[in-house]
This record gives sequence, C-alpha cells and structure tokens, in this order.
Amino acid sequence: MAESVAASDSLPGAPRVAVIVPAYGVAHLVGEALASVQVQTFSEWECIVVDDGAPDDVAGAVAPFLNDPRIRFLKTDNGGVSVARNRAISSCSAQLLTLLDGDDLLRPEYLATVVPAMEADPGITIATCNARIFGAVASERLCFDGSQPKGTLHNALDRSFGIYIGSTFRRTDWERAGGFDPAFGVCEDFEMWIRLLMLGGRAHYIDRVLGEYRVRAGSASADAARMLLGNLKVYEKAQRTLPADASEQALLTTLIATTREAIAFEHAIDRVVDGDTRGGLADLARLRQQVAGPVWRASFALWRLAPALARPMLRWRRNRHSRGYEPKGLARLFGKRSAA
Repeated sequence: MAESVAASDSLPGAPRVAVIVPAYGVAHLVGEALASVQVQTFSEWECIVVDDGAPDDVAGAVAPFLNDPRIRFLKTDNGGVSVARNRAISSCSAQLLTLLDGDDLLRPEYLATVVPAMEADPGITIATCNARIFGAVASERLCFDGSQPKGTLHNALDRSFGIYIGSTFRRTDWERAGGFDPAFGVCEDFEMWIRLLMLGGRAHYIDRVLGEYRVRAGSASADAARMLLGNLKVYEKAQRTLPADASEQALLTTLIATTREAIAFEHAIDRVVDGDTRGGLADLARLRQQVAGPVWRASFALWRLAPALARPMLRWRRNRHSRGYEPKGLARLFGKRSAA
C-alpha cells in the first residue's frame, strides 16, 4: 500500500515534467538531491520521492521540503527500485519523466535544457546528457568523453552510445513498454532504455554536464561483477524479445559471449583475492587475450616472476572499484554506466 504526503493538494500549474526520486537507504543524502531540483531554472516540474520501505529516516529527511507544493512524498512497502519507480510514475501526471536517484544531483540548467528539446522533437525517445562522477572513485571524471554517435538501439546495446541514468523519457513510452521490470534490481535503467528504443525513435545526447552522479562504497555501481551480471541479463532478455531476424541479434550473441568472459575474469580475480592464487592466476592467464592495456600486460609479467604479489595488487584493484576489464573490440562496453 502506498501513502502519498504533500504540503498542499494542488500544484501551481500543470507540471511538464516529473522528477522521480527513489530514496532507499540515502536519508543522509536525499536533501541534496531535492535541493538540486528546487534550484532548477525551469519551474514547471513535480517531484515524487519514494521511501521504498527504507531502513533509515527518509520521511524525516524529506519533511523540510514538503512546504514546496511541487514535491510529494510516497511511502511504500519494499519492492525494489523498479517497483518504486513504477509506483511513483503512476502517482504523477506529467508527460515527461526524469530519473534522479536519491544520492545524485541535477545541475540547475538540466530541466530547462532537456524538457524543451523533447517537446520540440517527438522523434526523441530518451534525452540524456553528460555528468560528473564523484564519491567513492579514484578520481572525479565525466561519464562520457565528448560527442557520441547516433543514439540507435544498436549503439545503445554495444555502449558506443552511453545513456546516463539521470535521463528523461515520455510517460506514453513508459506505458507502452510496460514500466520498469521488477525482475531487475541492477541495470534496471539500462534494461528500460533498451526496451524504450525497441519501440522506435532515438536517444538524443546533449553534450553538456547537467548531472552529478555519486558512487558510494558498496553500491551496485561500485561492484563490477554485479554490473556485468546485470548487463548479461539485459542482453539475454533483449535477445529473447527481439524478432529472430532483427539486425541486432548478431550483436547480442557477441555481447552475451563477451560478457560471460568478463564475468569469468572477475571470478578469477575473486579466486586470487580469496587466497587461491595458483588457481586464480591460471584462470586469468586463460582469459588474458581479452584484457586490454599496458597495466594488465605489465601485471601479468610481474606475477609470473612473483605470484605472491597478485593477491595484494588485485585486492587493491577491488578496493579502488576499478572495472579494469575491456574486452577486445568492445573497449567501451564496461567503461560507462548506462547509467554509470
């Protein structure tokens, strides 16, 4: 059962966009997210914050913002992030939907840039942008390096076109796609983007830094293996869903095989970190031809001479939350989050 709380029963004018904010476990950060919505230079928005059965005091953190009639609070039982987003979207009225995780931020010009672009071009299915990555990362960086190719389904699948999690899409397309899939707790945003693009249209990239993406220690975005498993699940679902003669089927076969190799690579690292240095290094050597970069080449050479160094080096890699694995021919595949 969902319970909606707001400071007022009416909104000042019909909102053109709804900002959807799931806030499970981020009571200490959600205030920053909401403040970033309130300072938008575009004012015709509504914002729904979802407490998805969180263990912390999300209600208390949101309470000071409820004097803004554009912000509403939705308390629900725990069903996962996909269910939380679906419930929030079902409770609002705007025709455009923007995702904002409760620990992330929008820059002030985000809505003023994205909303008019989508309203002016019905061929845009998803509007995305660049964002600064900060938090539990070795160094701050941007999600994407400069311009991107055309935002087709093919390019979204192979990640040559990256879609930031804080993107905007249409309510009608969300309805046609059937909403977020509750079976996905990781990569649920990527899975949604793929299904939206299957409906037609294109993803549109705005080459501006309009978002702030926070990586938290222990979060899904900091865990390479979980993200890879999520990607694999998305590819397998897309392969089942698309017609057998779809042009993307060959690409999906390659992506599935490559992702399975990447997962095996991460599992091999786990073996070394867990103390099975000989077995883990043997597995890594078997997959070595799939690893790109001079750092990995130098590391393998060093481990041949001093295997005992592999465990502390790979443990350090884990602690730095580096994904590190770049399959041949798909070097950008795991470098970004479709969020990340």
